[in-house]
This record gives sequence, structure tokens and C-alpha cells, in this order.
Amino acid sequence: MALANYSDLKATVANYLGRSDLTNQIVDFISLAEIRLSRELRIREMVTTATVTCTPGSPTISLPSDFLEIRDIYVVGSPRMPITYVSPSMLSRDTRADDSGKPVFYTVYNKIAELSPAPDSNYQIKVMYYSKPEALSDSNPTNAFMTVCPDALLFASLAEAEPYLMNDARVQTWAALYDRALAAIADSDESSEYAGVPLQMNFSGR
Repeated sequence: MALANYSDLKATVANYLGRSDLTNQIVDFISLAEIRLSRELRIREMVTTATVTCTPGSPTISLPSDFLEIRDIYVVGSPRMPITYVSPSMLSRDTRADDSGKPVFYTVYNKIAELSPAPDSNYQIKVMYYSKPEALSDSNPTNAFMTVCPDALLFASLAEAEPYLMNDARVQTWAALYDRALAAIADSDESSEYAGVPLQMNFSGR
């Protein structure tokens, strides 16, 4: 079984379902699977960066269209000045939100980052974030999901197919395989990220 690209995935889904008459529906199953993975999976291959220039006096900056979740954010300079996340309610209560200066806090809503205090200059904000991979299609035959976790993508597609086929008994099978694949991917990603970091002795002082 090859799972290297979009065509492979469509053919494999059809084979697992034992159906050759679901060409259009399989496209929908895969699209729904990608939506699910975008919500539930965070891996290094999804991380990218963008630099946004502030408008003086405006407390908000627009985040990229493929934005899913911020991993790190700071004001570009020497030294770099990290910006700390707070909840929307906390930011609304922050008295500095009515001031102007170099941003210290931020919150996120509707692909907008609100900064506090409001920028008093054209600061450049570097955003490291998890991005939503471009959807698979005949013109875009691979993406981060297809490259890193084709098994999870397959199982999620099959889980989306069974309700359409009114075969609810199989949903739990594919869901369990999907969950197992997702857990293994998360463990592998975490292990790879910290590979090579030396272990440190921790003394409690007792």
C-alpha cells in the first residue's frame, strides 16, 4: 500500500471501503479529515513564522490567513522582547491597554492579536505559529499531513466515511486507530524536538 500523495490516499480509502463508486464523496471525506487534523494535531512541520509591522496607536495586528495557534511571539530588536499571552478578559482589565508603548501582553481572537499597551511606533512583531497546511487536491498532491502522518489522515478519512455509508459499527474501529496514530505522532514529535538535549540532575535540596 502506497500512501505518498493525494491520488494514493483516494485509492486507499476506496480500497478499504470496498467501494469504487464514491469518487466525489471520498474527496469530501478527506477534506473533513484534514479539518479534524488541523484542530487536533500540532507538529513541528506545521510551524512557520511571519513578521507583522504594527501601526502606531492601533492595538491590533492581523494574523496570517493560515494561522491556527501561536507558539511564540516577540518584538524584533536587540534584545528581542517577548510578549506574554493573557486571556481576552485579563487583557480587557489591564490598565495598560489604554496606554501606548512597546507591547508587553497579547491575546488572540478571530485571527487578530490584540496588544497591550498599544504600539507607539512601527514595531516589527515576529510570530512563530502553527499553520494550517494547504488542503490536498490534484494540484496540491501532498502537504504536512500527507508527509508526516498519512496513517492518521487515512483513518480519519475512513471514520468520516462510515456515517455516510450508515455503517456506524466501523466508526469506533477507525476512531481508535486514528487516536493511536495521533498519540504516536505526538510522542515522536516531542522526542525529536528534545533529542540531543543533555539530561540535567535535579537536586531537591533535602
